[in-house]
Amino acid sequence: MTVEPVRHETRTTFDATRDPYVLDERDIREPPTGFRAGLRFLGPGMITSAAVVGSGELLTATTLGAEVGFMLFWLVFVSTFVKVWVQVELARWSISTGRPAISGYADVPPKIAGRGWVAWLVLLMFLQFLIGQAGVIGGAALAFSMLLPIGGDPFAALSIGVWVLILVVVAILIHIANRYTIVENISTVLVMFITAFAIFMVFMVQFTEFAWSAGDIGDGLRFQVAAGGMGVALAMFGMTGVGAGEITAYTYWVVEKGYAAWAGPNDGSDAWVQRARGWIRVMKIDAWVAWAIYTISTAAFYMLGAAVLNPQGLDPAGNDVMEVISGIFSTAVGEWGSVLFLFGAGVALFKTIIANVPSLGRQVANTLSVFGAFEWTDRVVRDRWMRAIMIILPITWGTLAVAVQSPLALVIVAGILNAVFLMGVAVATLFLSFTQTDTRVKDGSAFMVLLVISAIAIFGVGVISLVDQF
Repeated sequence: MTVEPVRHETRTTFDATRDPYVLDERDIREPPTGFRAGLRFLGPGMITSAAVVGSGELLTATTLGAEVGFMLFWLVFVSTFVKVWVQVELARWSISTGRPAISGYADVPPKIAGRGWVAWLVLLMFLQFLIGQAGVIGGAALAFSMLLPIGGDPFAALSIGVWVLILVVVAILIHIANRYTIVENISTVLVMFITAFAIFMVFMVQFTEFAWSAGDIGDGLRFQVAAGGMGVALAMFGMTGVGAGEITAYTYWVVEKGYAAWAGPNDGSDAWVQRARGWIRVMKIDAWVAWAIYTISTAAFYMLGAAVLNPQGLDPAGNDVMEVISGIFSTAVGEWGSVLFLFGAGVALFKTIIANVPSLGRQVANTLSVFGAFEWTDRVVRDRWMRAIMIILPITWGTLAVAVQSPLALVIVAGILNAVFLMGVAVATLFLSFTQTDTRVKDGSAFMVLLVISAIAIFGVGVISLVDQF
């Protein structure tokens, strides 16, 4: 007896009563046709943008602009563009197989104790997850503390500590339900706000003595490398655009959005191929729209550092990044400029936390399942583990943020560690693509060339960062 597929024609997210990680013929749905129709099904990329536009842009990109001016402006576009091909290919594998990234990482040889080496690398990268987000939540707390100090002194441990506590509680409350639609809706609103904020602040600079020109932009788009800027540049490459964590997390959002479930289990038929290719096409639209959004934001924050800080010889570190820029806006356009910048900066940083609590919660839970803690396809147990992890993570980040009050230093360290993880993700993506992705849903040779170039570039930056450390 043939099971009639269930199609919710008005629904643009997966039915919450179903399990997206277990492919079932009852969930099959025909993909939309055309670009405009595909836009209705965007979502995973908005969550990715929410994770991307924050720490790397506001702290690292601004600092790099301050250090070398417009000279490395081109790196903004290279660092975001070069990683998308790996992101798309790993997501293609997820739609083809219905599996999230870390489950696939466990298949990548050589295997140690029955699990692929990349899965073991993810265990090591738990440290990076903790360090990076501690810096982000510390920076967000500082911004809000400067806006509304508690106890009088915005830089006092009391005020920052209370704001960290507030942000931790808010993050937990938002995600305690553990629902994809909540993450997508909140991320979409915040991404749109921060993108508009970043563009607005760049044009606000034009009303100050630090106005930038078309000539500055042109000079910055020439491929040049500034002496002494390689360290921050490597951190910027690791933290701007999609990093290893975002590339990995994207596969979970692609599955939970429903792309894989709507394609259905691979029964070898031509009908499955057509559905899978259709939902992969939607996924690619989603990924490239997200790329455009976070690239614009990254470029805007870089320009703030290059136009405002570099001409003055200012190279702020840690908490000083937001303090210096907000002070400049306060002097140039009035107190409201400073207030707007601090509020936008706080939201931008906290938005990263909002996206990364569920993203990293899924990665940690999946890793633990790979190492035998529970069965990933058991939805009830999986949900219980995710909820617990999404409480533990922000509490840990908040504690570390209070103990180490230098957000930029934490973010740079995390960026370099992230480049190491990128090496593993690049290798794993190529392996899974060539060995497990159904060849009938792949793109042509031109895409594969770009994928290999992207993977080599990502791997090469990881190697350079390791050499630079030693």
